[in-house]
Amino acid sequence: MNVTSFSRLHPSLALTVGVGVAAITAFVLGGPLNPPAGPVTSTYKTLTEVEPRIAINATNTPGTATALFRITLPGSYYLTGNVAGVVGKHGIEIAVAAGNSQSVTIDLMGYALAASNGSLDGISVTVANTLNGAVRNGTVRNWGGDGVDVSNSTNNLLEDLRVSNNGGRGIAAGSAATVTGCTASLNTGDGISASNGSTVTGCTASSNTGNGITANSFTTISFCSVTANLVDGIAVNNRCYVLTNQCGGTLAAPVLNSTGIHVFGNANRIEGNTLTGNHRGLDVDFTGNLIVRNAASSNTINWDISIGGNRGEFVGAAGGAAFAGSTGGSPLGSTDPWVNFSY
Repeated sequence: MNVTSFSRLHPSLALTVGVGVAAITAFVLGGPLNPPAGPVTSTYKTLTEVEPRIAINATNTPGTATALFRITLPGSYYLTGNVAGVVGKHGIEIAVAAGNSQSVTIDLMGYALAASNGSLDGISVTVANTLNGAVRNGTVRNWGGDGVDVSNSTNNLLEDLRVSNNGGRGIAAGSAATVTGCTASLNTGDGISASNGSTVTGCTASSNTGNGITANSFTTISFCSVTANLVDGIAVNNRCYVLTNQCGGTLAAPVLNSTGIHVFGNANRIEGNTLTGNHRGLDVDFTGNLIVRNAASSNTINWDISIGGNRGEFVGAAGGAAFAGSTGGSPLGSTDPWVNFSY
């Protein structure tokens, strides 16, 4: 049936169809047919615009006699593959000129920097600087020196790193640093070391020859697991907050003088930690600390509070008194929410 026949049989529908076709035609024909005036410009993006970072390689970050790769300018850098270390060299050296406070960010992209004895640090800041930098997302292992050493700079973020079997410290974070989601194990020095005003959270430090996690002053250490480190699980100086950490000793007999948490200074708050299987669960060597809601079990000595003037109620001694022991004092059924328990 043609349109003329259709319109005779169904005049109202034919009118509707005609209006619709006219509207579609108007819509299709509504735009201009002529291109705009002026030259035609490209809309493509450069590789730098698509990936606004710098690949770490021999062209962009050429090495030196002491480093496989050397970063001298601020920017965001990333690995494109695994890096094998060599004797006498750092893996990645960060040497941005002193006084340049712009950041250097390194994304390891899940790759590994792996070396052997005789090499230097895996990643190292060699020029003192306020770096405001970050190193994240990868593995650094088997270097002759530290795994990651940014202690020569401040305000750094170290995130999601697996750092193991290095000849020095696993991670040396510097001051005003944030270390989060990192694992440090089997390093010859401390697993994680942080200076003043830092935060270490959600990390694991195990089987390091030194301390698991060590911090200077004004540092928060929280929600970490530290186990089987040869010296102390967590060691702090002054005015630190040590909150809700799991601090365990070796799986076999506790190492002599190993400590779950060791306090070397004053004005610290030690709260909500679990201390098990150490020679000493909590060892406080100075006065003026607040110690609340901790639990200790299966340590040779659960509490070693060697100097009076600390504040806290213990199952084993009156609050603030100097003592070393495991049991006695307040009953286990105490309703005091701040009491420290042996169990």
